[in-house]
Amino acid sequence: MESAKTEQRGRVVGIGGIFFKSANRDQMREWYAKHLGIADGGHGAMLPWREHDDPQKEHVTVWSVFPESSKYFEPGPASFMINYIVDDMDALLERLKQEGVRIDENQMNEPYGRFAWIYDSDGNKIELWQPPDGKA
Repeated sequence: MESAKTEQRGRVVGIGGIFFKSANRDQMREWYAKHLGIADGGHGAMLPWREHDDPQKEHVTVWSVFPESSKYFEPGPASFMINYIVDDMDALLERLKQEGVRIDENQMNEPYGRFAWIYDSDGNKIELWQPPDGKA
């Protein structure tokens, strides 16, 4: 009998990005580079990782400081947003819709993957990303 993990599609398989706002974006980037070695050259720091069950599968988590004036996290109230990598966007969004989760009407299809946004029970905006190979 197969495990539920392999049967269920439409689940989070990793963190694709961690984004937060700062009134002092450049100083914040410098602080993280100096003290923690996270170097953001302007388009986010890329933190590589591999899947435990399939070490040949490489991913990257983007870490980025946004300007305090950024509207990207709106209408969510938080000064941060987490991007989750998903294995099957359509299956996940369908299940979330059935469960009554608030789903943003906007979606993006880009060469680097599909994006959708949902909101948690506090109204925080969450970004979902399915990489272009569809095999996150």
